[in-house]
Amino acid sequence: MTTILGCIADDFTGACDLAGLLARSGVKVNLRLGVPDTLPSDTAAFEVIALKCRTAPVDEAVAECRAALAWLKQAGAARFFWKYCSTFDSTAVGNIGPVAEALMADLGVSQTIYCPAFPENGRSIFMGNLFVGTQLLAESPMKDHPLTPMRDSNLMRLLTPQTTAPVGLADRLCVASGADALQARLRELSKEGVAHVVVDAVADDDLKTIAKACCDMPLLTGGSAVAMPLPALYIAQGLLAKNADKSTVPQVGAGAIILSGSCSAMTRAQVESYANMAPSYQLDPLDLAQNGAQKACDWLAAQPLDAAPMIYATAKPATVQKAQDQLGVARAGAVIEQALAALAIEARNRGARRFVVAGGETSGAVAKALGVTQMTIGAEIAPGVPWGYGQSDGVDIALALKSGNFGTTQFFSDALTELEV
Repeated sequence: MTTILGCIADDFTGACDLAGLLARSGVKVNLRLGVPDTLPSDTAAFEVIALKCRTAPVDEAVAECRAALAWLKQAGAARFFWKYCSTFDSTAVGNIGPVAEALMADLGVSQTIYCPAFPENGRSIFMGNLFVGTQLLAESPMKDHPLTPMRDSNLMRLLTPQTTAPVGLADRLCVASGADALQARLRELSKEGVAHVVVDAVADDDLKTIAKACCDMPLLTGGSAVAMPLPALYIAQGLLAKNADKSTVPQVGAGAIILSGSCSAMTRAQVESYANMAPSYQLDPLDLAQNGAQKACDWLAAQPLDAAPMIYATAKPATVQKAQDQLGVARAGAVIEQALAALAIEARNRGARRFVVAGGETSGAVAKALGVTQMTIGAEIAPGVPWGYGQSDGVDIALALKSGNFGTTQFFSDALTELEV
């Protein structure tokens, strides 16, 4: 099938988030883990390519995203979506802005929008300022993110150092006036030379207005939620058939494991909750750096996989900081990712077929270690977190790749229950 919308996500959990919201339409969504090394085949109306480039060097991130764009063009897509986190995770130099500008250049477009709002998950934008629940981004737990600490809440200030062209705002008053008013504002800003437009959104109706106003733009950027209204708009335009291909998913074995590398406040609560109901083992980055993951592998070997054991590196910010001070930020993260990736392989070899993974970097490491290159998107566990189905070493597996801040306190048990339905 010809691809209608081609999507590029800067990490694996974000890709699952976007794919899950597009799949709410009932239309088949393919999720590719990494840029495929073969020509497009068996494509879906919505193709999502998951990269692991959120904190990569800018040049590497841009090159990967341009390669993904080229593949999606070959799949037939003429409209594209650059997906990043709803908390606008980035460093001072990127990679949100540099990638957007590279994609704009390749597509020959002079303007795009930025809307990371996800009201259903407590992310809203007002007068250009991003809120996490009722807190400004810079006052939320994201201020202490171990890789991308967010110390400013204003998206224009965050984006301006990342771009070479001017940044502007379409505020909530404009959005509340409707799609025509928003289109007029975008034209006005375009005449002023503003290429990058932050768009306010505080409610789902705002997202519908934004999608309606911008659905014909060759490139949109944002969190996943602003893409959610697009399937219905494409059907109304006649671009997508109402009876487009639907998803089918395989049955998978019962063995399960929870792997958590995220240190977000929500994941800490989820780990604490799940530890009260299943066997659990906490990784120590300092011990891993010195001794490797053999102790954790030995512990895993003694656990029944039908009990869905949990292995986690999730810890409080002070504990994370201590490890980073001794090992360095990059090595502290790397030893955790390497250990959890190795443990995922060990679990699969022992019969695990259901993997619940928390954290963007962890999810990327685990999925790559398992050799999963494509997933079909299934049922949503929580807003923005679906089950995905793929193959690892010739066997069908199910993966739930969760962004650190997503889900309720009972997410891990909810995920396993959802898969039993």
